[in-house]
Amino acid sequence: MEEGIHFIVDGGRKLSGSVETSRSKNGAVALLAASLLNNGRTTLEHMPKIEEVNRLIEVLRSIGVSAEWRDTSVIIMPPEKISLDAIDRVSAMKTRSILMFIGPLVHLFKKFDLPQSGGCTLGTRTVRPHLFALEKFGVSVKAHSGSYHAEHTVLRPAEVILFESSDTATETALFAAARISGKSVIKYASANYQVQEVCGFLRALGVTIDGIGSTTLTVHGVANIHTDVAYSVAEDPIDSMFFIATAIVTRSKLTITNAPIEFLEIELAILEKMGLLFSLTNPHISENGITKLVDIHIEPSKLVAFPEKIHARPYPGLNMDNLPFFAVIATQANGTTLIHDWVFDKRAIYYSELDRLGAQTLLHDPHRISISGPTALKAAEIVCPTVLRIGAMLVVAMLGAEGRSTLRNVYSINRGYEDIVQRLRKLGANISEQVY
Repeated sequence: MEEGIHFIVDGGRKLSGSVETSRSKNGAVALLAASLLNNGRTTLEHMPKIEEVNRLIEVLRSIGVSAEWRDTSVIIMPPEKISLDAIDRVSAMKTRSILMFIGPLVHLFKKFDLPQSGGCTLGTRTVRPHLFALEKFGVSVKAHSGSYHAEHTVLRPAEVILFESSDTATETALFAAARISGKSVIKYASANYQVQEVCGFLRALGVTIDGIGSTTLTVHGVANIHTDVAYSVAEDPIDSMFFIATAIVTRSKLTITNAPIEFLEIELAILEKMGLLFSLTNPHISENGITKLVDIHIEPSKLVAFPEKIHARPYPGLNMDNLPFFAVIATQANGTTLIHDWVFDKRAIYYSELDRLGAQTLLHDPHRISISGPTALKAAEIVCPTVLRIGAMLVVAMLGAEGRSTLRNVYSINRGYEDIVQRLRKLGANISEQVY
């Protein structure tokens, strides 16, 4: 039987102190995929030691790539010839991030098969934006039972119009364009943090990209990339938001350092309107030279419900990964908050798991839920859903709930959060891991 982990939480206590924002899960996995574009040595610095990263490293090693940890860096060296014959299907199928390998691999193979991706269970999550983008470069991708089949004869630069402003589809288009000589244009691209990470890395590899941070990216591709490069993974706004929500729900005074402010401004604007007291200090830039950081100081505050519905939008809107945190925050706000999770089929249904902890929710449909507050949360035993951000939301709720709670089988949380138990314990939380 595969070893698993439970979280045991004695909640209802105030926390204090300072916590440093971890490095980006979504940036890290995208950079692992991007390393396949480079025939030289890639050093990815400040890599988060999380399960999603571990799975992709296992996949890289299985196809012949040398990927070794050195402290918090991963050193990646490609072999003379990559082989997909012995690809680690088990690891590949545990992560949706494997989908991003298609873009780099089209430069190495005329045709190949890749295992179908897994990851969070969120209803129907279409991959068509990826496939439509790749078609423009001359790649045909067909989805079969358990695998994707990619095939092309000649790769060509292209103008790609993304019908959905998807982070990962934008990255797929960037990977395809990066090693095709000539100018490619990606319109209606995502400008989110992980896309800017990829753009910065590709620029370090010698690929010229205009429009970083905008919705139109112009890529001047390079047919062969062979350079030794070191690049640092930037800080994770979703990690910062986890601790912002934790401070609010536990009514604690906390400082979150190195928070990537440009990807939290909408979230903080909504929270400010709800009555949150906070201040920003120490503006500086992350090692990648792109990401702007600040320290966020949260004060215990009395919140009121936001007068409009809270919903995610492509950057610069509220991040879809941060939306679940507003569900648990809403349990502590006076009034009724409407949350509209239009992006994912059925994710709003998972928000009703908060009912087990004493929340008052009304599920309208698979996308909309109303949450009334303020509510005194109570302890409960819950099986962790296989949805990363919902699991993190439940941890926050348990920290604010009086009594002992158990969150069973937390693998999905460990996919995206590094050393979360020890970081919370340093703030005074009574939380522990139980191996089963």
